[in-house]
Amino acid sequence: MIAFRVRVTGIVQGVGFRPFIYRLASKLGLNGYVENLGGSEVEIWVEGGEARLKEFLRLLRDEAPPAAVIENVSVERVEPRGFQGFAIRKSGSQRTMVSMIPPDLGVCEHCLREVLDPTSRWYRYAFHSCAWCGPRFTVIRRAPYDRENTSMASFPLCSECRREYSDPANTRRFHIQGISCPRCGPQLYLLDSRGSPVRTADPLVEAAKLIDEGGIVAVRGLGGFHLASLASDGDVVEELRRRKKRGRKPFAVMALNIDVARRIAVVDAEAEELLKSPQRPILVLPRRRGLVAEEVAPGLNTIGVMLPYTPLHYLLLSETRDGFLVMTSGNMSGRPLAKSIDEALQTLRGVADYFLVHNREIVNRADDSVIRFTDGTPTFLRRSRGYAPTWVEVDKPLGKAVAYGAMLNVTGAVSVEKYIIPTQHIGDVENVETLEFLEEALRFLRENYGVDDCEAPRICDLHPTYLTSRLALEEAARCGEEPLRVQHHVAHIAAVMAEQGLDEAYGIAVDGVGYGVDGKIWGGEVLHVYPGGYERLGHLEELPLPGGDRATRYPARIVAGLLSEELGLDEGMREAKRRRLQERLPGGAAELGVALRQAGGAPRATSMGRFLDAVSASLGVCWERSYEGEPAIRLEEAGLGGSLAGERLIEREGGLVLTRDFLLRLEDYRSRFGLRDLAYTAQYLASRRLGEIALEAGARKVLVSGGAAVNTIIVKALRDLFGRENVVLPRRLPPGDGGISAGQIYAALRLEAHERQ
Repeated sequence: MIAFRVRVTGIVQGVGFRPFIYRLASKLGLNGYVENLGGSEVEIWVEGGEARLKEFLRLLRDEAPPAAVIENVSVERVEPRGFQGFAIRKSGSQRTMVSMIPPDLGVCEHCLREVLDPTSRWYRYAFHSCAWCGPRFTVIRRAPYDRENTSMASFPLCSECRREYSDPANTRRFHIQGISCPRCGPQLYLLDSRGSPVRTADPLVEAAKLIDEGGIVAVRGLGGFHLASLASDGDVVEELRRRKKRGRKPFAVMALNIDVARRIAVVDAEAEELLKSPQRPILVLPRRRGLVAEEVAPGLNTIGVMLPYTPLHYLLLSETRDGFLVMTSGNMSGRPLAKSIDEALQTLRGVADYFLVHNREIVNRADDSVIRFTDGTPTFLRRSRGYAPTWVEVDKPLGKAVAYGAMLNVTGAVSVEKYIIPTQHIGDVENVETLEFLEEALRFLRENYGVDDCEAPRICDLHPTYLTSRLALEEAARCGEEPLRVQHHVAHIAAVMAEQGLDEAYGIAVDGVGYGVDGKIWGGEVLHVYPGGYERLGHLEELPLPGGDRATRYPARIVAGLLSEELGLDEGMREAKRRRLQERLPGGAAELGVALRQAGGAPRATSMGRFLDAVSASLGVCWERSYEGEPAIRLEEAGLGGSLAGERLIEREGGLVLTRDFLLRLEDYRSRFGLRDLAYTAQYLASRRLGEIALEAGARKVLVSGGAAVNTIIVKALRDLFGRENVVLPRRLPPGDGGISAGQIYAALRLEAHERQ
């Protein structure tokens, strides 16, 4: 008789792991216990014969529950205590190791089958879940993951659920904390726009009927509210845009099942696997014309599609005429996702006609995750529900830290031991509400991972006016410290280095804006990052931004400023009018004149995003940025399938990529080359020239990150140069600013590429 104390980390709480261990130990005739601990880890004490214990350890990994992720198994030989039988112990609060807080999981096929079965007691029950699916992160207050530590504590189990909870033979419900049924679980009801109850026999059926009639219904789901409407009626979609104050930014569409998804988008095998995965992200796919109104994704050949990830969403869609709906974030633009009923009634007043709600508290809000394919590689645009708050493990301990990200598409992050744990997607931190959401999300991680208030450095962006930087400064000052500041593009590359476990790398960072150490705007950078610092090897040529932020909104101003600098004010005006730039500015000729005069003192940018915006405006593809990245996104679509118009259309001098000359000559090129080829060439050559700088510096492999790193043409150019396997994109983090916080931690703690200000 021997005994082992086994500690398991990974995603091992809230996924049926303890019941699995109980059944496994009982089958092998072993004695002891299994217990959840306060660091989200599981402790197992097991006693028996040596051969059976070895078999136990083998099966622990080989037959773990589908939703479990085992990252580490620590085995310590101990003295047997003479346990009789095997027990699931009440969870402990002590933290012996750190482990992952489980993310939310989409409804599994078993639960959905029971929800659709008229003979099942869960028939049409909107909140059915089991060991393998359902809410986790969005309902948990603190570890360990026990019912009393979640918002399910408000729903005591009925006798039937209690019996199944206590039955070891019930694989999906034995000791599963989130289970419920119509007798004991959350309830659904419908409210009108004033918050008054709507009398109806079935709130789901009534909500679907209202949507089919053209109404807009706010739906309280897993991590917050959605706004649901018809996706097939352009007038309804336009009304939703008007009420939500959302210009042309595309809406996501939720499809009832994979067959419906195929009717509205091109879904290959890899896309189907992602759509049906437990994470259920929004996936950006080529759209099929005809069923979904153009107004859902105006001007785009793609559409964001997801499948239902709760029974509630499935049942709602099954009652609608189309089987697909607009399902967009339930917030006003620039504000956090609404999660409470009161918050929704207040912030979505005048947007939603009705509110389909439930009485289960959402503890942690989590917006939908978004993924697209970049030259065939699945790449995050937004990492949130289904993925957060899973961590990124690095190969050496980092210690504890708190990072605040940048300004747009923000996530925060904490680190403990050798783990970086990003928050869910926060959004653009440009107001108090979103800043408070960031604080709330970071507080949750700090408390659950034992990062005490003043024991960890604060890390932020170099930009002095970001609200995130100011928050880091305030919190560091409270502890008598200064924050560590990491340059924006170094953080982008460091995030990929963290995934790869690298101490040194050549990186190409391409995005819209990042504050440089020289106080200028960077964004098309070739960097060599190494322990203790980095070197800027090259970049795109500077372009003027007359009017600053207005030039990012109306990129024809960039072209006007360039013409003014190169040709002078009078000749620049004549050339700008020949190019009809005044027609691409809301102020017409008057605004064009202002932009030309502002050029001399305008801020300047080496940004890939601003270059692509200027090309997009010049070619007449898109001349107003109504949402982040719009001109560049539409330019990418315009260039897909194009050919290189000429190898020398964009040249370079040493470490400088000469984009200005290309923009100056672009009008002449249009008489010789088609729009598609010019759009392709601009993106391909600007990227390739950056790659050549890295290649000449000695790079044989490059890491690529930044918001523009999701661009297929940009990535293809680098893969053509280095080989596909030698161009590394982030896979667990977004290339955009959603990966910045993780990169800040890795750069500051692992690489020590930071400064204090």
